[in-house]
Parts: sequence; C-alpha cells; structure tokens
Amino acid sequence: MSFFNVATALLAASATARAGAYVTSLPCNAQGLFNESMDYLDRAYDKSAGYLYDTSGSTALRHETRNSAWYAIGLLARNQGSDVLEAEKIISNVIDAQFKVPEDQWYGDYQVEPEEPELGSPHYAPKMYNSWDPNWRGFIGTAFIVGLEEFGFLISPEVTSLMLESLHNATVGDGYRVGGVDGDNLYPAYTNPSLMRAFVSGWTGRRLNDSNMTTSGENYAQQIIDLFDRANTLSEFNSGTYTGVSLFAMTLWAKYLPEDSVMKQRGASMIQYTWEAVSNLWHPQLLNVAGPWDRAYGFDMTKYLSLLALHIWNAIGKEKSSIIDKPYLMSHNSDFAYGPLFAILSEFHNSLIPDDVKQALGSFKGEHTFASSTYSPPFDLYPRNITAWLANNMSIGAETFNENIIGGPAKNQRTFNPALMQWNNGNGIGWLTLYATEKHVIAKAAPGSLNLTYPDGNETSIITLLISPFAAKKTLSSLADIQGLNLTVSGTIDSNYTLSYAGDYGGTDATINDFEYWNVTFAMPAGSTEAPHICLEVDLW
Repeated sequence: MSFFNVATALLAASATARAGAYVTSLPCNAQGLFNESMDYLDRAYDKSAGYLYDTSGSTALRHETRNSAWYAIGLLARNQGSDVLEAEKIISNVIDAQFKVPEDQWYGDYQVEPEEPELGSPHYAPKMYNSWDPNWRGFIGTAFIVGLEEFGFLISPEVTSLMLESLHNATVGDGYRVGGVDGDNLYPAYTNPSLMRAFVSGWTGRRLNDSNMTTSGENYAQQIIDLFDRANTLSEFNSGTYTGVSLFAMTLWAKYLPEDSVMKQRGASMIQYTWEAVSNLWHPQLLNVAGPWDRAYGFDMTKYLSLLALHIWNAIGKEKSSIIDKPYLMSHNSDFAYGPLFAILSEFHNSLIPDDVKQALGSFKGEHTFASSTYSPPFDLYPRNITAWLANNMSIGAETFNENIIGGPAKNQRTFNPALMQWNNGNGIGWLTLYATEKHVIAKAAPGSLNLTYPDGNETSIITLLISPFAAKKTLSSLADIQGLNLTVSGTIDSNYTLSYAGDYGGTDATINDFEYWNVTFAMPAGSTEAPHICLEVDLW
C-alpha cells in the first residue's frame, strides 16, 4: 500500500473513531434523547428508498422528506456501520428532488414526499402549506448546516458540494418570500421560520462569499431583533412547538456565526430572555407551560409531543419534562424526529440557560404572577398584553389582543389559545380554554380568576369555552360536573349555556388536534346593549 493510501486510510479511521465516540461525549440527558429519538427513526427508515416512512402512520407507507433530512444528521452523529453512507444517500435524495426552476415561487424548496407528482403540473396545483411548505427550506437548510459544521469531516466532497449548492438555492428561494405578497405570510413576526431564514442566509452567504446573501440575512435578523427588543419576547409567543423551534434557531445564531454578525451578538441574550419567560410560565407540578399559547397542537403537553419539552429534557431530564415513557404514542409524535438535532446542540444550548431558570423548571417556586407583552405586525393593532397566575397545582394565563383577523397571527382558531386554565384534577390535567370568535378581546388572568370582555361585541356575540374530558366523570350535564375545580361564572352573558361534546367516534363537534372536549357556549341576552363579559372564578377542590 502506498504512503498516500496508508495516510488516507488512517485519516478515515481517525474520523470514524471521532464520530463513533461523539454520542457518548454528549451530556447524559442529551444521550438519552439522542438514542431514544434515533431508535424511533431507525424503525421508520426504508433503506431501499433512502427515506423515512412518514411517521404519522396514516399515509399508507408513503415517505417524508423533512424528517428524513433530520434523521440523516443523526446518522452522521452516530456513525456506526453504514450510517454515513445512508446519511449521504438520504441527503442526495432530498437535494435531487429540490425544486430547481428559478421562475417558480417554490424554487429552492423541498418536496413534502417523494411520491408526489410534479408540483405545478395540471393535476397537482401549488398550494402553500399543503402541496408545498415554504418553511421546509429553513427546516432542512438548518439541518444541513448542522451536519456540515459538526460532521463535515465525514461528508464526501461530492455531497458537501451538493449541500452547499442546495443551501444557495434554498436561500435564493426564501428571498422570494415577502409577507402579504403572493399569499405568503412570512413577516419578521412569524418568528420560527424568520429566525431560520436569517440564519441560513447569513451562514450560506459567508460560506459561499456572497456578500449580498450575507447582508440580506443580517438585515432580516435585525428586523426580528427590533420586534424582540420592545419587551424581550418572541412575537410568536409561548408555543409548546414553535418556542422549541425558535430556541433551536437562536442556538444556531449564537453558535455558528462570527462575531461581526448581529445574530452572534444577540443570539445568546435572546435565548436567555426566552428561557426566563418560559421558567415563569412552566408549571413543574402540571408538566405544562401556562397560557396563553399563540400556537398549540394540543391542550395538555403530557399528551402531545412538544419541542419545548425536548429542550427541557435536555436541560433537566426526561422525567421532569412532559414527555412520557413512550414518546411514540403521543399526539404529534412525528416531531420526535427533531430529537437528534436538539441533542447535538444541547451542550452549547444548555450553557446559555441561567441556573435559576433550570431550578425553576425542575421544582415549583411557589405562587406567582407574570406579566409581559408581545407584538405581531401587521396582525396586531397594538401589542398583546400577557398576564398569568400560577399556584399550587393550577395555572391561569391570558392575553389581551386587538387584531385584524380571528385566530391569532397564524389565522388558526384551532391552535390559538388566548385565555386558558389548567389544574390537577386528581386523574390528570384538567383544562379550560377560550375558543376565539372575536378579533378584539380584553383578557386578564389574576389569582383565582379569568376575566374576558369583548369591547366590539354585541348581542349576537358568543363566548365559547372548551373543557377537557374527565376520567372520573365521563358524562357532563353541567359545569358543576367539572372535576377537581369549583367554578363560579358571572358577567353580562346569559347564565344559560349550551353544552356539546367533540369525540373521535361521536358527538356534535369535531376534535381539535386529536383532543376530545366539551363545548360550553354562552350567548348574550336578547336585546342586550352591554359589552359581552364573563368572569370565571375558581378554586381547587
């Protein structure tokens, strides 16, 4: 064997040894998250296709692109057996299917699934957030960058070149996005994809020596920072899922960009401020973050898999997060595919979490209130004012808002929870949440009470509350049947109300994000000229 071949073999062996030991070098909590999430993904991997099957289990064995890209980075980190070859196969497949026509609005984006017809063809129309998702440029682009930064020594020059070209195209395509133009909703206030957009543009521009791309990322980041700085809060506030994405993206800002980047300069402090808010709203007894929730994929974090909970797992341990022993059984469990990436970044990210925050996440610090605000132009007519009260085994949270749409900045009544309460009902978590039907609501949480007023409402207005089912009382006939909680209702509303049920197999209402619930709707008295108002006063049994 020639000297060159011997040297090459030794370098390859050294690289394999370094990466092979990588997982065991992670902090203990991160190792657990990495190994459990990779086991979950290993079972879903179709080696013959070089893609993951869609982990939702409801797509007739079709495959999925985004989670496959995340899995590929986990394979690079693990580097056992054929892991690196499989990672490169997945990455190459994802890039090969990337949209490559610059004239298309979806240029530089990635397929949702490899089985799909040609996007934009006569029988497969381009429908944003359905047949294509513009945020996947950021979800996949950030994963590629983590792979290049952490495990670039394992990736062949050919695949490295493909990844850099893909990142260039994704960044150019993301530059097409302007909020309010061509049906797009990417304003700087749409926090999680905005953070990723700024980062991918700034990183890729520097790597490819494209000063325009670098400047674009920096300028967009400054717009996000300007919104954040008014109250040290994310515009997309307090989301079990998307606060998790935002923390991930801000970690990339802080870790991978140089000192001359505004993202590097501000990333760490933004992470710290965000965790301080989370620590005031996280209830360790309930294993839930108190309301309000701008976007939530469920009403109880112990029943759906949230990305914020994965960060908490990394920080203080799985048993103190809301993740159950078998995460793959939770609703929205496909987000467990993010686990390897979160674990890879955990040591750096955790170093930015203040010690008092970690302590507050792990044990309830006692009864307290929280007040803040956030702002999401162009949807908010003025900033949303946030109040919350947390006490033993109970929380109440609310936000006052005046917007030009119904359903919050995401325009989604099913995920917008501007006022809610949670409590320990003796058999799990009880919850009560406002289903938004108005653009303008004054909502205030206080010790033992939740007050809601509709300033622009009238006699036709309704106030709809969704309430959890209860194991100890499966059939409700009135509010008096609520378990674990004494509830007193007053206000200008008619004291009579309608009661209905949303069940997966019956009832008159439809379930929301897999959750069944009771619907209690109050109307106004006929001919009333008063502003609709309801006061809910509560105490635990």
